[in-house]
Amino acid sequence: MELNALIELLFGLMGGLGIFLLGMKNMSDGMQAVAGASLRRLIGYVTNNRFLATIVGIVVTCVVQSSSVTTVMVVGFVNSSVMELSQAIGVIMGANIGTTITGWILVLKIGKYGLPLLGIAAFFFLFSKSERWRYWAMAIMGVGMVFFGLELMKDACAIIKETPQFESSFKYFTADNYLGVLKCALAGCLLTTLVQSSSATLGITISLATQGVIGYETAAALVLGENIGTTITALLASLGATTNAKRAAYFHMIFNLIGVFWITLIFAWYIQFIQGLLDDDVSKMVLVDGKETYPNTTAAIALTHSIFNIVNTLLFLPFLPLFVRLLERLVPAKDFKEKPSLTNLDMRLLETPLLAIEQSRKEIEKMSTGCEKMLLWIDELYDQDEIDKKLADKLMHREQVLDSVQDEIAQHVTSLLSNDIPHSVAVEARQQFRMADEYESISDYIVNIYKFDARLRRDGNRFTQTQRAGIKTLNKISSEYLDEVNQALTANDPGVVIKTESVSKRLRKQIKQLRREHLSDLSEGTISPQVSVAYLAVLNAFGRVRDHIENVAGAVSGEK
Repeated sequence: MELNALIELLFGLMGGLGIFLLGMKNMSDGMQAVAGASLRRLIGYVTNNRFLATIVGIVVTCVVQSSSVTTVMVVGFVNSSVMELSQAIGVIMGANIGTTITGWILVLKIGKYGLPLLGIAAFFFLFSKSERWRYWAMAIMGVGMVFFGLELMKDACAIIKETPQFESSFKYFTADNYLGVLKCALAGCLLTTLVQSSSATLGITISLATQGVIGYETAAALVLGENIGTTITALLASLGATTNAKRAAYFHMIFNLIGVFWITLIFAWYIQFIQGLLDDDVSKMVLVDGKETYPNTTAAIALTHSIFNIVNTLLFLPFLPLFVRLLERLVPAKDFKEKPSLTNLDMRLLETPLLAIEQSRKEIEKMSTGCEKMLLWIDELYDQDEIDKKLADKLMHREQVLDSVQDEIAQHVTSLLSNDIPHSVAVEARQQFRMADEYESISDYIVNIYKFDARLRRDGNRFTQTQRAGIKTLNKISSEYLDEVNQALTANDPGVVIKTESVSKRLRKQIKQLRREHLSDLSEGTISPQVSVAYLAVLNAFGRVRDHIENVAGAVSGEK
C-alpha cells in the first residue's frame, strides 16, 4: 500500500510539475512575443536612475515570468558592456519584486478551470491565422497549464495527508522556532537550486500548504529560501564572463542573502503582520470533494513573498552606490583586456529572442558606420602624395575586424534561428544575416580600391589627375548613398529603396560615364596599360560597392 501511494505521489508530482513548468514557459514566450516591441524599448530606458532601473526590472520580469531569465539577461548585458553595473543592480532588485507575480497569478480562483482554459486557447493557437492571436493564445494556454499542473500537484500532495508515514516525515520541517525557520529556508534554497526554478518550488510549496501537509509558517520560510536558491542561475551564467558581469551576479546573491537573514530574525512578527493584513483566516479549512483544503494560504504566501521583496528593495536602494563600491573591492578588475570577442553579442540573451535580435541589430549598425569611415579614409589616401602607412594599416585592420564581426553576427543569428522564435524575429534575423554579409563585402571592395592605387605607386605609376578626380566623385556619391541607407537602417525605414533610388542611379550613371571617357582616352595612347587596367578595376569595384549598398537597402525595406 505504501509503495503504491509513493508511486502515485511521485507520478502526480512529476506530471503536475512538468505541466506547470511548461505552462510557465509558454506563458513567458507568449508574453514576450506579444510585448516584444515594448520590451525592446523598455530596456533602452534603463539609466543610472536606480528607481527607473528597478521599475524596468519589475516590468520585464512580469513579462518574461522569470527573475532567473531577467538576471541572466542582465548579466549578458553587463558582460557585453551594454549596461553599467549600477544600472544592472537596479534591474536585479526590480526582478526580485517582479518574480512575485507568479504567486498572485496562482491566487486567481480558477483552479479546476485550468484545463478548459487550456483547451479553448489551444484551438485559437492551432487554427488562428494571426500570429499575434496565436501568441496571445500561447500565453493563455500557459496560464491554463499552470493551473492544471497545480491541481495535479495538489491532488498528489493529498496522498501525503492520507498516508501517516509520509505526513510524519514533514514534521521535521516546521518553522515554529528560529532553527526551524532556518531549516525550512535551507530546504527551499536547495530545492530551488536543484530544479533551477523558483516558480516550480513555489508551485510545490503552495500545493503542500493548500492540502494542509505543511503550515503557512513553514511555507513562508520555504519561499524565503527559494529567493536564495534562484541566485544560482545568475552565478552559473557569470562563469567565464567579465568582471562586471560577475559583480552583477554576486550582488544578486548578496541582496537575497542579507534580505533572508534580516527577515528570519523577525520572522514570527512578520508572519503575524501578514496574517493581520488578510481578511480571511489563513488556517481556515474548507472541505472540497470530502478532502481538507486550506485555500487562504495561497494569498498569504503571495503576500509574504511580495512584501518581503518590496521592503528588501526599499532598504537596499539608498545604499546602491555603496554596494557598487563594495562589489568593485570584492571582485577587483583584471589587468588585461577581458573582452573575448569583437562584438557585444552575448549567447545568454538567446533566452529572450527579442532582445538578442536588438543586440545584433546594434552590431550591424556599427558595421555600417565602419564602412562609412573606410570610404572617408580612401578619399584621404588617394589625395596623398606619399601614402600615410598608419592610415593604410588602419583601413586594412578595419576590413579584418568587419570580417570577424560578420562571423560573430552569423553565429549569433544562426543560434537564434535554431530556437523557437516568433515569425517577425525570424524574418529580421534573416535580414540581419544578409546585411552583415553585404557590409562585409562593401569593406572588401573598399580595400581593393586602395590596393589598386597602392600597387601602381609601388611600380612608380599613379592615376592621372583626371582619373583621381573621377574616383573622388565616385567616392563622394558612394558615401552619400551609404549614409542615406545607414540612416534608414537606424530608423528602420521600409521606404529606403524609393528614397535612395535617385542617388543609386546617379552613381551608376557616373561609373558608366567615366568608363566611356576612359575608353575614349585610350585611343590617344597616353595611358599605360597598367594604369588603364587598374582604373577599370577601380570603376568595377565602385560598381560592386553600389550593388551591395542597394542590397542593404533592399534588406532594410523587407525585400526577399
